[in-house]
Amino acid sequence: MNRLQPSTAEPEALGRVAVLMGGSSSEREVSLMSGKGVLAALQSRGVDAFAFDPAEQALCELRTLRASRAFIALHGRHGEDGTVQGALELLGIPYTGPGVLASALAIDKHMTKRLWQCDGLATPAWRMVASAAQAHAAARELGLPLMFKASHEGSTLGLKRADHPHEVGAAFAEAARFDAAVLAEQFIEGDEVTCGVLGEGDAAVALPLIHIVAPGGNYDFEHKYYSDETRYICPCDLPAGEEAAIAQLVLASYRALDCRGWGRADIMIRATDRKPFLLEMNTSPGMTGHSLVPMAARVAGLSYEDLCLRILADARLDAGRSAQREGASP
Repeated sequence: MNRLQPSTAEPEALGRVAVLMGGSSSEREVSLMSGKGVLAALQSRGVDAFAFDPAEQALCELRTLRASRAFIALHGRHGEDGTVQGALELLGIPYTGPGVLASALAIDKHMTKRLWQCDGLATPAWRMVASAAQAHAAARELGLPLMFKASHEGSTLGLKRADHPHEVGAAFAEAARFDAAVLAEQFIEGDEVTCGVLGEGDAAVALPLIHIVAPGGNYDFEHKYYSDETRYICPCDLPAGEEAAIAQLVLASYRALDCRGWGRADIMIRATDRKPFLLEMNTSPGMTGHSLVPMAARVAGLSYEDLCLRILADARLDAGRSAQREGASP
């Protein structure tokens, strides 16, 4: 791919920026790591940025603090599910990432997959299950192995694989600990890749693919954020034609959800025929030392700091009001 250019926006023109981090979701600790990295990056480039934790301060205080933009480094519920986005819309504070509806759709794995299916985009077969009995019925219908997922969680929280019938009940119970809505998904055996996206609509661009090789094929929470054993291959080791086709699939999936700003899709490539299947879309990806969008951006020519600035420069409101609110009265 062509090397990406950093934003041309002057730091002073971006105004006073609240970096939203922490929050009340089960991904709070990861969000704090992401937010601290983003805050340091923006401040190093001269942006008037400050930390803001919605779990400790009411969002309405953003107006008192004269925030003119918000960089959303929150993950999971009450962060990337449309709720914070809706509050910022009411406050008139432009924010990074997709808008209210796109955020709400993307965090719901069931609705995401339904939309992708309607657009003819490949995603593994699935069933929504509300009990162990329904989980066993899904296993009989879809076959094993089967992945059980908390439908509204990220960071692999509540993710459990069942390879044998006697494992189905425990796998369902693990997912149900995090969410009343549990998705049972057909397991795709093959390579796992992820692909970040920057921009909006026809101007959206896919970042270089990353091939994820986790110990034993188990890309769980520990291997995602804390382990040094997981290997990330970027530039990717896939054939060029295959990588290009997957990038186009990811862009189609991003546009189908009406995403903007940035995001990251996870994909499994079936070993038997190399067919890619979309798993989910992340609309507030991690920005930690182990995170994948910064890794891919570096390969495309953007430093971590340039990536943060580019994402921030794209902050806006669904309502279409200007991102320039400097000097607005609280």
